[in-house]
Amino acid sequence: MSVDHEGQRVSRRAVLAGIGGVGLSALLAACAEGGTPVRVATSAGGTATITPTTAATGLDALFEDAGTCTLTEETTQGPYHFDADRIRSDIREDRQGATLRVAIRVQDAGTCAPISGAVVEIWHCDAMGLYSGFEERSREGGGGGGGPSDDERYLRGAQVTNKEGIVEFTTIYPGWYRGRTVHIHAMVHVSDERVLTTQTMFDEAVTAEVYGSEPYTAHAGRDTFNDDDGIFEPSMVMKTVKEAGGYLGVITFAVRPTG
Repeated sequence: MSVDHEGQRVSRRAVLAGIGGVGLSALLAACAEGGTPVRVATSAGGTATITPTTAATGLDALFEDAGTCTLTEETTQGPYHFDADRIRSDIREDRQGATLRVAIRVQDAGTCAPISGAVVEIWHCDAMGLYSGFEERSREGGGGGGGPSDDERYLRGAQVTNKEGIVEFTTIYPGWYRGRTVHIHAMVHVSDERVLTTQTMFDEAVTAEVYGSEPYTAHAGRDTFNDDDGIFEPSMVMKTVKEAGGYLGVITFAVRPTG
């Protein structure tokens, strides 16, 4: 699912509430089945077209090695989350770094069936370790309490899973900041319930390869790796391979829907 105007702010709350004359069931059905583009209200008072995600191709083999039917680990939300109100697939904006295509499959941990119509949010820092909305605080290594302190919204976005339970994002390979290994934050919402808060990590060999090039070489002194990160679990590692123009990372989130 994508939005026709880059940077258009489309509230996730609006999607879940089904405002703007588009019912929730119709919107999620369109996004899940790859149907006709639909219009939704934006937080700026206008409208935007959301184009349903088409079924992902060429990912089956990678997903087989990316976890399946095992309940995904819950982790801390972290200090830099807020509802960025952006339903989009390309979350890079002006951030420089190695292109990373992220494919996430959401499935029922009990039945292994894909869950269509789930809202998946991701957010992460840029190559210099900064979070949009909290640039000054993340530069200083402080927490993100009290809400965002700047107007930046890069490297944040949400998508709705298609009939195969898959969403895709285009982003950059995350940077690092003191005290944490390299990671991406994620949340999954099914209907109006948050069913998962987690993080994904990366193979250290892939990170070393990426960090050997600009702009990552300008941010030296990384102090925390997978083995000494307090949150890291092997099941959180995203299966990452090289592809034309960058990297592709895939992972399965197995959840227990409450409905």
